[in-house]
Amino acid sequence: MTKDITKVTPYNSEATKKSQVEDMFDNIAPKYDLLNHVLSMKIDVLWRNTLVKMMKKDNPQEVLDVATGTGDLAITIEKGTDAKVIGLDLSQQMLNVGVIKIKKLKLDGKISMQKGDAENLPFEDNRFDAVSVAFGVRNFENLTKGLAELRRVVKDNKSVYILEFSKVEGFLGPFYMFYFRNILPAIGRLVSKDNRAYTYLPDSVNAFPFGEKMKQILLDTGFKKVEYKKLSLGIATIYKATK
Repeated sequence: MTKDITKVTPYNSEATKKSQVEDMFDNIAPKYDLLNHVLSMKIDVLWRNTLVKMMKKDNPQEVLDVATGTGDLAITIEKGTDAKVIGLDLSQQMLNVGVIKIKKLKLDGKISMQKGDAENLPFEDNRFDAVSVAFGVRNFENLTKGLAELRRVVKDNKSVYILEFSKVEGFLGPFYMFYFRNILPAIGRLVSKDNRAYTYLPDSVNAFPFGEKMKQILLDTGFKKVEYKKLSLGIATIYKATK
């Protein structure tokens, strides 16, 4: 039986999921980019590029990147669309890494970073031409509330783009899950010194709805059209949900 995603938390403590997620990302922020690229063998770069190619067709002028982390997707969006981007994240330590990266690229005039909660976005209704989230919706404390907030701040007839891990199906599934459950957490613990962060990753992916289930959740949230694209044999999926 699949566990409720809201019950899967990084540290299994009495603190709220939101608080635990913030602590986890604060803890791993200095090593996050290194681990991200090593553990995904840089396939995550291709995934972000695919999302931005889809978004570019909307010709966005202002984009909100939720759960921006260290800003990788925000940077890719700015470079690929020339839009102004606001990156928002719960973790100040992740944002700090992102701010340094953005300044080095001389993009601080186009990308701004701010601390905030995806489930209580500090923006008016119908503001953005596009909203994106890469590997962040799994971490929402209340998935429905978070998705409703993403929908609220995007303009009518515009789209929310969600890049999230899914599950490899078919004969490669068991091999991938072995890597995901055993090898990936071991490397993560070694490099980040956080014993739980990279065990939480496979746990949260295993509990997260994907494919048709996620599409239905987005439709139930009020989006009028939802399409999705599987990436790399289903390791990740991009959902495009139009308001």
